[in-house]
Amino acid sequence: MKDIFDPAVTAELVNRINQLTPETQGLWGKMSVDQMLAHCNVAYEMAFTDKHAKPNAFVRFLLKTFVKNGVVNEKPYPKNIRTAPAFIIADSRNFEEEKERLIGYLNHTLELGKEHFEGKASISFGPMTAQEWNNQFYKHLDHHLNQFGV
Repeated sequence: MKDIFDPAVTAELVNRINQLTPETQGLWGKMSVDQMLAHCNVAYEMAFTDKHAKPNAFVRFLLKTFVKNGVVNEKPYPKNIRTAPAFIIADSRNFEEEKERLIGYLNHTLELGKEHFEGKASISFGPMTAQEWNNQFYKHLDHHLNQFGV
């Protein structure tokens, strides 16, 4: 798995994002490109903001037990995998704003560095290692950039 804490990897991801246009069509799935960018931003919103509610203890237990490994391991996501409700973007979004936000989040993650994420708690999974954060962020974004052919 590529390392999002490596400036070259972040530059590669930003380059891929910059290849998208408002007209870029997905190769699978139902999201438009603006919805995909907004969807990808949710992972970073959960890491850096209080915008999303923390699941209750029972739901967190279920997420840690049954979902976490699939999110943080190195196995790529299959096409058309179901997503959590917080990640569903039903309305249209401003493509340029979502693109700018996503690139900002990538750069912020790089600036904070691996040490910041070591032991940092996820609202869904509790404390995670920097490698688990890396896998979660990289795998999710790579999956959706591949979905849109970049």
